[in-house]
Amino acid sequence: MHIKEIIKGCIEKDAFAQKALVQRYSSMLFTVCRRYVKDPHKAKDILQESFIAIFDGMNSLKNQDALEAWMRRIVVHTSLRSFRGAKNKMEVVGIENTIEPHKAPAVFGKLGAEALIKLIHQLPDGYREVFNLYVIEEFSHKEIAKTLGIEESSSRSQLARARKILQKQILQKEKVAI
Repeated sequence: MHIKEIIKGCIEKDAFAQKALVQRYSSMLFTVCRRYVKDPHKAKDILQESFIAIFDGMNSLKNQDALEAWMRRIVVHTSLRSFRGAKNKMEVVGIENTIEPHKAPAVFGKLGAEALIKLIHQLPDGYREVFNLYVIEEFSHKEIAKTLGIEESSSRSQLARARKILQKQILQKEKVAI
């Protein structure tokens, strides 16, 4: 089934088209969930909630070529809402002289994806959210601030601190491996 047919079927609430969309994108979208949620069972619940939101909002999709990006945003926002519902308040940290330019440290490339995800999951919640939104989802600090209800300076600070923590953890892993 072609993606335009799937979209049209989803708009018409056709179960066959919805199933085709889930089969085609659930793996990729689950990976997005897992970047925000440590517990795989909770991530599956969030993915299910996300697909409900995707099906409900399918008729608002303006550009069918942007389907994947649109769905990713829904999954990210559903993940963040779930996190805030469970915790109510995210740790907000003020800015210090720790701002670094947007550049993934070279040591990140030396790890496998699963190992890096495990390290990201060890970050404090606020740091992890900002890191994922900026580095993985490519949100701007302005978008992150709006999405998370924090200042742009806090977003920049939390990103810098997350990177420093990850760099330190990776360097420690490399020393142990040697």
